[in-house]
Amino acid sequence: MKAAVFRQMGQRMEIEDVSVSKPIGREVLVKLAAVGVCHSDLHILTGDLPHPLPAILGHEAAGIVEQVGPEVHNVKPGDHVVVCLTFHCGHCEQCGGGNSHRCTTSEAMRGADEPPRLFRDQERFAPFMNMGAFAEQILVHESGCVPMRRDMPFDRACLIGCGVTTGLGAAIRTAAIRPGETVAVIGCGGVGLSAINGAAMAGAGQIIAVDRIASKLELARTYGATDVVDGTQGNVVEHVMAMTGGRGVDHVLECIGLKQTIEEGFTMLTKGGTETIVGAARFDLKVELPALAFLREKKVQGSMMGGVRNTIDIPRYIDLYMDGRLKLDEMISRRRPLSEINEAFDDMHTGTLARSVITF
Repeated sequence: MKAAVFRQMGQRMEIEDVSVSKPIGREVLVKLAAVGVCHSDLHILTGDLPHPLPAILGHEAAGIVEQVGPEVHNVKPGDHVVVCLTFHCGHCEQCGGGNSHRCTTSEAMRGADEPPRLFRDQERFAPFMNMGAFAEQILVHESGCVPMRRDMPFDRACLIGCGVTTGLGAAIRTAAIRPGETVAVIGCGGVGLSAINGAAMAGAGQIIAVDRIASKLELARTYGATDVVDGTQGNVVEHVMAMTGGRGVDHVLECIGLKQTIEEGFTMLTKGGTETIVGAARFDLKVELPALAFLREKKVQGSMMGGVRNTIDIPRYIDLYMDGRLKLDEMISRRRPLSEINEAFDDMHTGTLARSVITF
């Protein structure tokens, strides 16, 4: 099969021929139809997050099941699936407690003594997020494969595999926004737009979108933002405080992962407010928060994949899209073939696009 291989920092990916193993145990071989281009992949390309090389990136995928291992029961060849990166065992403490997205085992991976999933001759390729979806096929653990209705378009479905689920779930599950509450969403890429969409679904009274790109702020309005703040025009915190009558907001959803925006988000909270960190930061990033603010019962929490329960939430999110409540069409700024994978990341560097999708 063809795959985009990332071999060395500072170099662009190359389309190469890569071999994929046959499924064993609980593994599923999926022929991909569409893959989203996510900022988490960019973090590997820039070195912000460490990862073994050579690697095959990509982790926001949808396609058709081709083959299954002998222990697979939830999907069969021909099924249309979203592949979600929260693979899980189903029996550890976290899985048993209803938090399968926090699974503590490595059962989704092959053991060191087993043949690699992706290889060529004697060379092994490391699949990002146990997926490696910038390729024509992926071999993954069955727990990440969620069957979907056949009338769901693949290029929209793939976005639910990561970015949309992350933002939407952060708003409605992690932050648990309640009707009438005030919300600020920092960063209006795919994750941030989905967080705005989720806040609107939850009935937030005021949703303030914060970004530095005018086109993204306009798009945020179509997703449910009631107000917007251009980060290039003065002090962001002062703008938000003014929009809330000096009170501050009940919730901040930080969808970028930068020290400055995390700290600004905490500052714009009202007493008892909660900041939810959704954006992926550098592995060595540290933030500074005023200790006295915690006496005002301000809180900071993280969100991992929006607390998704794969087999329950993803079909529901798809139904929300098909019912016209979850916005996905507007999020796709550009579609490209796999051969233009580097150009897709060039687009991301400009900061003007919500999401690019690789289609096969």
